[in-house]
Amino acid sequence: MNARTDATLLQENKNNHNNMSYHLNNSHLDALEEETIFILREVAAAFERPALLFSGGKDSLVMLKCAEKAFGAGRIPYPLLMIDTGHNFPEVTDFRDFRAKELGAELIVRSVEDSMARGTVRLAHPGESRNVHQSVTLLEAIEEFRFDALIGGARRDEEKARAKERIFSHRDSFGQWQPKAQRPELWTLFNTRLQPGEHFRVFPISNWTELDVWQYIDREQIGLPSIYYTHKRQVVDKKGLLMPVTELTPPRDGDVVETRDVRFRTVGDITCTAPVESTAATPAEIVIETLAADVSERGATRMDDKTSDASMEKRKKDGYF
Repeated sequence: MNARTDATLLQENKNNHNNMSYHLNNSHLDALEEETIFILREVAAAFERPALLFSGGKDSLVMLKCAEKAFGAGRIPYPLLMIDTGHNFPEVTDFRDFRAKELGAELIVRSVEDSMARGTVRLAHPGESRNVHQSVTLLEAIEEFRFDALIGGARRDEEKARAKERIFSHRDSFGQWQPKAQRPELWTLFNTRLQPGEHFRVFPISNWTELDVWQYIDREQIGLPSIYYTHKRQVVDKKGLLMPVTELTPPRDGDVVETRDVRFRTVGDITCTAPVESTAATPAEIVIETLAADVSERGATRMDDKTSDASMEKRKKDGYF
């Protein structure tokens, strides 16, 4: 009789644990994917003129992957809508165009610069971030195309204002969100009734976390813009936030410019989006980094969330995503 050594038993236990963890992780992702697909199909069934907000960022790419699974490539029943500040990272907008073309999806782009030309957006000064002004351009696009539902990639773990929002989030005739007048969503029953001029914002990945997103990207092998992975970039340390050095964000007197290995956890307007120091070059490596993170992705990378005038809750009440 061949007795198994303690080392053999220990290795078998480790293998069993790893196999179980992998199975549990996939079960968790399967449940999130199933919920998202259900919501995407519910939008298609309940509304006449929906659109999917698509920036080319990781969350919208995950949502687009679920839409592809829900309907099939080339069969997504609503257009993709991008509100462009004109100050987006070119790696992101290029990937946005590539992915939309690859799927055969209709892509609608509306620009904050066009709103500025019409006089509906006025900057306090030329260097002001345009991020907060996207709400004006978005509301103009809703009126232009008469959209009755906009599907967004916001998640509850990102920021406290997003944490208290429903999956089907009602907007009044002024495009505003009323936090105290939200409709209940018991047993995944969604109230989609609208009055003339009203619309919904729908967030199919509300219940996902940043970790879920990266595990799903890893599992599904979803392509992303290159700036989500480690690369060398000139930055200036601004009280713990690494601001990228670009034509739009040049160093000021007294700034110390350094070249560091960085990646972006989230992407947005260049003027208010900061990378984090990282050598992670694959989704699996980013999963490990995310497990150790003690600051949310917006808390670590978005300067526009730091001021009360531009707080997320105020912006959402004004019609922001």
